[in-house]
Amino acid sequence: MRLKLIGCQVLTRELELVAARSPHSIEAEIVPMGLHDLGVAMRPHLQERIDLADTASYDAILLGYALCGRGTDGLRAGKTPLVLPRSHDCIGLLMGSRHLYHEYFDAHPGVYFRSPGWIEHQIPGQTLEPAFSAAYNTDGKRHTIKELVARYGEENGTYLFEQFASSRRGYSGLTYISTGVDFEDSFREAARGEARKEGWDFEEIEGSLSLLQRLVNGDWDAADFLVVPPGAAVTTTLGDTIVGAK
Repeated sequence: MRLKLIGCQVLTRELELVAARSPHSIEAEIVPMGLHDLGVAMRPHLQERIDLADTASYDAILLGYALCGRGTDGLRAGKTPLVLPRSHDCIGLLMGSRHLYHEYFDAHPGVYFRSPGWIEHQIPGQTLEPAFSAAYNTDGKRHTIKELVARYGEENGTYLFEQFASSRRGYSGLTYISTGVDFEDSFREAARGEARKEGWDFEEIEGSLSLLQRLVNGDWDAADFLVVPPGAAVTTTLGDTIVGAK
């Protein structure tokens, strides 16, 4: 088969690995991870790429995305089927199973996740939620409330400082997902350093590329993948299926 793969930058190294092992012809397009910060607003940007790919002769268009804050909800297939894994976000993709992700998350509340791609492609100074990147300077050091007030004004600076501090109280640990990519030692140590800086517990777990491998191999069983037929669109569903098509 000739397949088009549209994937998030955070999965770049992992997608390159699985694509090289696929028996099919894979044409990959990597989309900047900053698009994910837009939430549902990232939909038209992805749709534009899907529509462009639909003008070529592919057997299917693969999405290296999950539901991603409903950012893929509403994406419509043209004449070419769309395929995406059933997962709420990329953590499930990197663990190889949404079920394993849910089990780990339930057993480890208050954990923030890192992976090679999240470390490699994050904006300097952005260590947590993109909405709070302004709370850091370009060296990755957190601004004081005095600095934020001077930069954004009394009301905005105080609000940003308080909201940022409140968000971080919800985390108690950092879990690094090892995916076996090249030069992973540096990513692992960066994650460990971030946990140390924040006073969080650090844990490393072994991820799995099995779900991504099956995506590019064309092994799209209905339990783990949604195949959107021509003319239909991705919809958010309740329960374990996560996404559907109509």
